Amino acid sequence: SARGTSRYAAFLRGIMPTNAKMAELVAAFEAAAFTDVRTVLSSGNVVFSAPAASAASLERRAEAAMAERLGRAFLTIVRPLEALRAMLDADPYAGFRLPPGSKRFVTFLRTAPAPGLRLPVEAVGARILRVRGQDAFGAYVRTPRGPVFMTLIERTFGTEVTTRTWDTVRKVAG
Repeated sequence: SARGTSRYAAFLRGIMPTNAKMAELVAAFEAAAFTDVRTVLSSGNVVFSAPAASAASLERRAEAAMAERLGRAFLTIVRPLEALRAMLDADPYAGFRLPPGSKRFVTFLRTAPAPGLRLPVEAVGARILRVRGQDAFGAYVRTPRGPVFMTLIERTFGTEVTTRTWDTVRKVAG
């Protein structure tokens, strides 16, 4: 990347091909003066370059550009790609026994959770295992009751969050 710029990932909450076209999303990020913008999968993952800045300021810029270009802003949580790679390398699931067939997920939080959160938090087939800073790690086993883990996440952390599978995070980190 150009001198003085860093690569970032933006994870958008609640986005899917039915409510946002990826090309329009790219255009909105370009309108925010981000460069080398590309989407990963079609679930609201955007990788871009920008001069080094706080995640909060990049989030505000992206949300403002979406509001202007798309007519609505999706909650956006930004992480430096380097931080994602460090997370993948650190394997936050080490030391936990996961049932066969478990899907691992990462919940990206806008703000670190209040102290005193007791882990693991569990619900039907889903567990939040560990929190590191503004990232929470969990796993779930599919059940006939649908995505119970999403309810568990919102009950634990509120709605200023967005969740991705470990495989998606790996693809985004490239």
